[in-house]
Amino acid sequence: MYPSVLGLKKSFGFGDRLGLATPGHLAAARQFDFAPIFAQQSIREMERTQRTPDQVMSAAKSALSEGGYEGIWGSDADRLKTARDVDINAAAGFTFFTIDPSAGVNNLADSMSESALEAEVAAQRATMIWGDYSPRQYLEQEWELGDEKLQFSQETLYRAVVKYGRALALAAQMSSEIEWYTEHKPYEVEVSVDETETPTSPIEHLFFALELKRRRVQNLVSLAPRFVGDMEKGVDYKGDLGAFEADLQKHVAIAKAVGPYKISVHSGSDKFSIYPIVGRVCGELLHVKTAGTSYLEALRCALQSDEGLFNDIVHFSHERFDADRATYHISATPEDNAVLARQQLTGFTLEDAYLNEDKGRQILHVTFGSVLTDENLKSRLLANLEDNAGLHSHLLEHHFVKHLEALNAG
Repeated sequence: MYPSVLGLKKSFGFGDRLGLATPGHLAAARQFDFAPIFAQQSIREMERTQRTPDQVMSAAKSALSEGGYEGIWGSDADRLKTARDVDINAAAGFTFFTIDPSAGVNNLADSMSESALEAEVAAQRATMIWGDYSPRQYLEQEWELGDEKLQFSQETLYRAVVKYGRALALAAQMSSEIEWYTEHKPYEVEVSVDETETPTSPIEHLFFALELKRRRVQNLVSLAPRFVGDMEKGVDYKGDLGAFEADLQKHVAIAKAVGPYKISVHSGSDKFSIYPIVGRVCGELLHVKTAGTSYLEALRCALQSDEGLFNDIVHFSHERFDADRATYHISATPEDNAVLARQQLTGFTLEDAYLNEDKGRQILHVTFGSVLTDENLKSRLLANLEDNAGLHSHLLEHHFVKHLEALNAG
């Protein structure tokens, strides 16, 4: 029972922070035509939950074996930033490697002056980030993308170079590390630039994709741009649906023309309003990645079976929220946290406030690492989920059937 590469078949990533969610994920996946990724966890999540790649892989394998699953499945080593990240995940048998070069993205590029842009481009050339790069490769060409044509001006090219040049150098280096540590076993790569302050414009996506090809990033099967609007953790999409669809159509056209590769939707959990659009526009060239939503369904199981445990997790999460929210793009504020913490809720009102409404969901979502490294809360939660395995699996199946049905509705 080993993971495999999935190629360009549309796929869905089921993140599991607790190591107990695969039975519910499998029950949902069996009802649809998505290639499933059952072993998926980012380096950031592993550090916060004190899990190892071997533990993530082992939990998925065991659950799939017990469930009698014999189909193909993938394994995503997510948010990789260093050679060590690659090494430990390759050793555990992961087959899908998500490169996160966000440390090299210059979020100021969109507003920099012409002279500042030119200075940064010169600095990148001087440090050999560009190798044999020449602006003529871009300025003298035109790209036909369906009914639209894209062409670089010097300004749009320089902004793309400044915004993504150093990130591309990191991605190319990570690609070499992956090839080395996988020892030429089958593997595939995703590159993610979704966690940036500004959207990835179509011309920037085109530049990024062409550069990945020029730099010989191997086995690229998906790319995650930063979309227009807000893809916040644990809640639905925030933004204009028409603008999102128009933007997505351009990204998919670029993926078809330069790749083909899949468009990867990160923070894909619970984006029900855009799922039909995503499914219709992307077709087979689609990967959706989820993570925290499974943790929230585990907490729903805890609430429905042991309200006292759930309340203890809620109170602890309120205490940790101000510190834990720092690395997440969310709308819930410290003021929202303080207001919600003062409310005395029980039963259905408690469930609505924390598991159905945005602010409560985000408070619980971003504090998962603190909860899962508190030995008392962690041991009580894991024991509860094991004692209520049927309910836990049912809640997960129901939740992800909603995801996958909506994606196929398009």
